[in-house]
Amino acid sequence: MASKLLSISPLATKNQKVTTPQIPRCFVLKFVKYLCFSSALHPEHFVNHDHCFNSDSFYASLIDNSTHKRHLDQIHNRLVISGLQHNGFLMTKLVNGSSNLGQICYARKLFDEFCYPDVFMWNAIIRSYSRNNMYRDTVEMYRWMRWTGVHPDGFTFPYVLKACTELLDFGLSCIIHGQIIKYGFGSDVFVQNGLVALYAKCGHIGVAKVVFDGLYHRTIVSWTSIISGYAQNGKAVEALRMFSQMRNNGVKPDWIALVSILRAYTDVDDLEQGRSIHGFVIKMGLEDEPALLISLTAFYAKCGLVTVAKSFFDQMKTTNVIMWNAMISGYAKNGHAEEAVNLFHYMISRNIKPDSVTVRSAVLASAQVGSLELAQWMDDYVSKSNYGSDIFVNTSLIDMYAKCGSVEFARRVFDRNSDKDVVMWSAMIMGYGLHGQGWEAINLYHVMKQAGVFPNDVTFIGLLTACNHSGLVKEGWELFHCMKDFEIVPRNEHYSCVVDLLGRAGYLGEACAFIMKIPIEPGVSVWGALLSACKIYRCVTLGEYAANKLFSLDPYNTGHYVQLSNLYASSCLWDCVAHVRVLMREKGLNKDLGYSVIEINGKLQAFHVGDKSHPMAKEIFDELQRLERRLKEVGFVPYTESVLHDLNYEEKEENLSFHSERIAVAYGLISTAPGTTLRITKNLRACVNCHSAIKLISKLVEREIIVRDANRFHHFKDGLCSCGDYW
Repeated sequence: MASKLLSISPLATKNQKVTTPQIPRCFVLKFVKYLCFSSALHPEHFVNHDHCFNSDSFYASLIDNSTHKRHLDQIHNRLVISGLQHNGFLMTKLVNGSSNLGQICYARKLFDEFCYPDVFMWNAIIRSYSRNNMYRDTVEMYRWMRWTGVHPDGFTFPYVLKACTELLDFGLSCIIHGQIIKYGFGSDVFVQNGLVALYAKCGHIGVAKVVFDGLYHRTIVSWTSIISGYAQNGKAVEALRMFSQMRNNGVKPDWIALVSILRAYTDVDDLEQGRSIHGFVIKMGLEDEPALLISLTAFYAKCGLVTVAKSFFDQMKTTNVIMWNAMISGYAKNGHAEEAVNLFHYMISRNIKPDSVTVRSAVLASAQVGSLELAQWMDDYVSKSNYGSDIFVNTSLIDMYAKCGSVEFARRVFDRNSDKDVVMWSAMIMGYGLHGQGWEAINLYHVMKQAGVFPNDVTFIGLLTACNHSGLVKEGWELFHCMKDFEIVPRNEHYSCVVDLLGRAGYLGEACAFIMKIPIEPGVSVWGALLSACKIYRCVTLGEYAANKLFSLDPYNTGHYVQLSNLYASSCLWDCVAHVRVLMREKGLNKDLGYSVIEINGKLQAFHVGDKSHPMAKEIFDELQRLERRLKEVGFVPYTESVLHDLNYEEKEENLSFHSERIAVAYGLISTAPGTTLRITKNLRACVNCHSAIKLISKLVEREIIVRDANRFHHFKDGLCSCGDYW
């Protein structure tokens, strides 16, 4: 039949073999179809006509054009009937063809039926497993190949190296590397590129660099592998240095290299250089490359240009989860928490499945919003998703609940997780610290050690913070010195906690002496803690010394100037206050405007000092006046030094009652049912007067009022505050 069909071609003669290029594609497809559906095909149609054509080329063409397993079945049957089932070339083609169609089991069946597979057949089955992401099977087939005495060649190792890369098996990688050298492929550029990528992916970038340095001929793949390796291992500076070397060697980067370079500039927050790479991308005509769009989105989002990042996000016709992650994370980490949450809601409304990174970014944003109702929604979503047992997501939930004012809900999440790592323990300890529950934090620390979990540096930051906010000076001091028992080297954050611990308790001399003994250069947080303590105890001379240190380390931070101004104002040094204000104007600095946000029925409402813009302003200020009258009736005396201006007493008293947190309390009282807990967030530290007033108000109105200021949470109830007037 085949010879009759072939004779139709005018190019075929008795003395001319028909080679593969002479067989029209339409003929091949029709012939495959005929093989699959013809029940009248007989063996004799094939066995006596192989002399008319090149059987290897013919059957190879049939295999290459097969689109279904039944095509391969029929071709295999023809090979058996024709006595070609032992033809290594054709059987190898069949194995490869099966792999291309995703028929790995059929490929293995063909391989197992072949008696004496050569290296090409072994490569085919190893390739099949590798291409189908069955990496352990890839390695096992390689081991079996060597056990049978067949030596690998230069096409074997790239697939084996890819398997080791995906398995992140460094030990196995070293063994394979030794065998590469043993079999003489130590200078094969393709194999060596695979080794560079392998060691980099396994986190051994130093070994990858040694292999790279040994390359005699470096291709773009070689450079891209080492640059990507540095970028993936958090060594952005080295990645950029290698990129510079690559350019100096005249190697033109491809889009893969540019993705890694953008990641490096993202890590170092170099907006200017990242923009230059963006220009290079446009110049090369690669601005529509999806991976580069993702990288550009992540880059601009990380650098704070979320509007630019959103423009790239909107360009993607089919945004994948990585793109969503870049945008949601960018919003969350740049003060656009509500936009991050809204984008997450939009994502799931489109039935786009988030991954663990997406969920964690959304939880982070929810923590920043500060809404307990939103936090509960996120918790419910996580519980119903595939990430209900994800330890990283649950750790984020603990942090979220703590920052949204409910350490009790945070503890529920903590308790329902049986598998706790040191990060989760530390998050719960930090939550207790944020709410000033020092003893609870210390007790949990002891339970943690009994569970066999060793603390890390973050654990001790949480413990020291808890002691700071609870006045546990002795306990905090002992915990600080316990760090050496776990071979933890203190950082500036730990030292600043100790300075804060001593300073808040009035031990200013001891705090200053402690700073002088710090073995590293004291950072901004250390001197900031000392200045804050000086403000509390009106120690002007030491406060000025701390402020000057801060101005030299961080000259454009508005908060330092405000702290010093507050220190002068609390001591009625109005000329000094004016001098600080002049300094701020000269540097173009403006004091942050204080505001308070209250959550009512799941909605957030913000107020500024003296704010009368709300539609219910009349009712709010009527309530403020009623509260002021009731406070005076029970003997409350305003702490007028909280007003940091040179005003007369009456002006100071009126100014104090109009602070943003007081307005938020009044709005909450007229907007909710009796007994409802009020939750308020203030962007600055709560003033002494408002703290004292809200304590009494909580008793007068029989409400719990929870206020989160810039430092911690205050739980006001029955005329008392959880901080014990120590914050």
